[in-house]
Amino acid sequence: MFIIKNCEIKNELTYRGSVILKYEIEYPQIYSDTYNTYKFNTLNHKKALDLENYAKNTLFKDAMDLYDYNYSNGYPIMVYELVFKYTITYNKEPIISLYQDEYVFSGGAHGNTVRTSQNWNFKCGNQFTLSDIYCNNTNYILFILQEINKQIVEQGVEFYFPDYCSLVLDTFNINQFYITNNYVIVYFNQYDIAPYSTGIPEFKIIY
Repeated sequence: MFIIKNCEIKNELTYRGSVILKYEIEYPQIYSDTYNTYKFNTLNHKKALDLENYAKNTLFKDAMDLYDYNYSNGYPIMVYELVFKYTITYNKEPIISLYQDEYVFSGGAHGNTVRTSQNWNFKCGNQFTLSDIYCNNTNYILFILQEINKQIVEQGVEFYFPDYCSLVLDTFNINQFYITNNYVIVYFNQYDIAPYSTGIPEFKIIY
């Protein structure tokens, strides 16, 4: 098992005496006496800094503009928010798998979350793919798509858009997966195949 240090960048930005933006960014750093984790650590540190830069510049500017508009029209002041957190789903050397959720609230009824994931094999020093997992099944994509549609029916099609079959095909992304001890978890982002109320759809696929 790898030793993982949780790192955090957080701040509250004010404008005209009011907090208008909060951000909290967490990212992992891995330590190992056996494997070279430099690429992983560099990628995740850079991603965190890029997100902070996005918050301090793009989001903060948008938050200032909205503050001025709401203040001028007597509307409540909105506080923008960015939260970026990760979850380790598999940690057995030389493999690490995780997903990261980026939540942004910029006014409106609710915020939105975008999920990404990373799957590393430090024996070769790179991320691995679904084709690496299902190397003995040349029809693995068809197998996965069939499993997803089967599970949607089992869960209840009312939780998905009526044209979920075509949407699954159109929005399926071979990079949107992570692993657990027993499964590959394939996921879709919000609004890909289901309404906001369904959240981020996940499907357990045996490997």
